Amino acid sequence: MDEGAARSVLARFMPSRHRAIVAQPSADSSGGVVRMSPRSTSVHPTSVVSPDAELGKDVVVGPHAVIGANVVVGEGCFVDSHVLLGAPTADYYRDPVAYSPRCCTIGAGAVIRSHSIVYHGAEVSEEFESGHHVTIREGTRIGRAVRVGTRSDVQGDLRIGDFARLHSNVFVAQRSTIEEFVWLFPNVMLANDPHPPSDTCTVGPTIRRYAVVAAGATVFPGVDVGEGAVVGAMALVRDDVPAGTVVVGIPARVTGNTADVTCRDGRLDRVYPWHTHFRRGYPEDAFDEA
Repeated sequence: MDEGAARSVLARFMPSRHRAIVAQPSADSSGGVVRMSPRSTSVHPTSVVSPDAELGKDVVVGPHAVIGANVVVGEGCFVDSHVLLGAPTADYYRDPVAYSPRCCTIGAGAVIRSHSIVYHGAEVSEEFESGHHVTIREGTRIGRAVRVGTRSDVQGDLRIGDFARLHSNVFVAQRSTIEEFVWLFPNVMLANDPHPPSDTCTVGPTIRRYAVVAAGATVFPGVDVGEGAVVGAMALVRDDVPAGTVVVGIPARVTGNTADVTCRDGRLDRVYPWHTHFRRGYPEDAFDEA
């Protein structure tokens, strides 16, 4: 590849340095590029933003961040230092010349903390929060007000429902489904390959609404964890978990119903469903239909 072709390839992914771009027209727009007033958007001078990216109002971009081509960042987002939005997928490395980046969207009011990476083709809804060093791969669809903790790895081609909570070091395999209000605690692993390595048989688990998967648990491929179920810490879940039950152990077995779980300290009259007593960190309207 000659030098001119190489520059053309790099230009398609690597952003060029400029202040910012927004959806609303402004007085200094030219050549189809609409620039944001510095009064409402702040991009650190060490960061780079592609001319093919779009930043909403009141976006803050910290030091050494990179926002690539075909990335849309919603109003009021905070992008911390060393964040990469619009990371190229494997197609780029196979054929950089032919690579056409899918749109990467970040909803309004999101907070993307340092060293996190969101790939082209990911869709992140409003009020999202990440920890540090989070990876979100292509094909991921994330609902409203989701939180993903530090060093979690979301492998892509999957869905995470509104208000889900993933603690630190959670691994979510491709083709998993995490429904609304799910809790995945630290070091949970959702697996998708029944006999690794394989390509044709992979299917991730489904974690239903209000379910809780405690620290260190592993959920096997294709397993359905029912609505409001609780998976105990370090459990190895090989079979479907009925709604409203508690499973523990290796392999995990049903030990009772969540309705019968009692508070050890006697401070709660009712432990589950958890949302009857715990609502910290959720928007005021989150449980309107609960």
